[in-house]
Amino acid sequence: MLKNKTVLSVRDIHVSFGNHHVLKGLNLDVYQGEILGFVGGSGSGKSVLMRTILDLAKKKSGSIQILGEDYDAANEEERIALDRRMGVLFQHGALFSSLTVKENIQVPMREYLNLSTDLMDELARVKIELVGLPAFAADKYPSELSGGMIKRAALARALSLDPELVFLDEPTSGLDPIGAAEFDDLIASLRDTLGLTVMMVTHDLDSLHAVCDRIAVLRDGIVHTTGTMSDMLNETDPWIVSYFQGKRARAAIDHKAKMVKTHSQSPQASIE
Repeated sequence: MLKNKTVLSVRDIHVSFGNHHVLKGLNLDVYQGEILGFVGGSGSGKSVLMRTILDLAKKKSGSIQILGEDYDAANEEERIALDRRMGVLFQHGALFSSLTVKENIQVPMREYLNLSTDLMDELARVKIELVGLPAFAADKYPSELSGGMIKRAALARALSLDPELVFLDEPTSGLDPIGAAEFDDLIASLRDTLGLTVMMVTHDLDSLHAVCDRIAVLRDGIVHTTGTMSDMLNETDPWIVSYFQGKRARAAIDHKAKMVKTHSQSPQASIE
């Protein structure tokens, strides 16, 4: 893959919680138009980095450039402008339980824009259709949705302001292999049609195989290596070999292949 314009540049990031040092001088670049998979062991700091980039967790030191702008040096107005150019799908969706799907999608619009109710309703309908949800989902509450529909609703909210850079935190966790594969296809399709750049925090090997242009491996508080899936499969580092080629990895791939084959032979497919 050719390196395009860098839209996210993280340099020498240090993050600690008390005496626990999570990120220890981490460096990472995300290029325009790519889907970058960000992986690591449980508790290694994958979500911490994403939250740090979004200024939801504080770093001790280091710099972050987003869409060519130094976030730390930006004033309040400039930060708001940058925030509008980013979208986030949090782990488990993180929808507001007291709001309908339509109202959840409209939260960023209400925060950043001054639009009429009718226009916000129309924009919410467009986003609902964009992520493959049925129209009736607009007036449903999160408790009335399946796991797959919650993920799609959360993605619609992440796309509410037509962002350029999207962060996905474990987007396929909790989905069955068919639902996860369909969500992977949706992410790839949206990247291509909307020109998105995507940073995906995940442990889903199927997603890494299916949609990620590059993979960054987090170990010991730093990005240990980056590369394509082929690069990962050619690695000799014992931890990377175990992660990408271990028994669980092969079993997951075989299981998904069987599920997808069964699904493709079914006369009807439905959103989970």
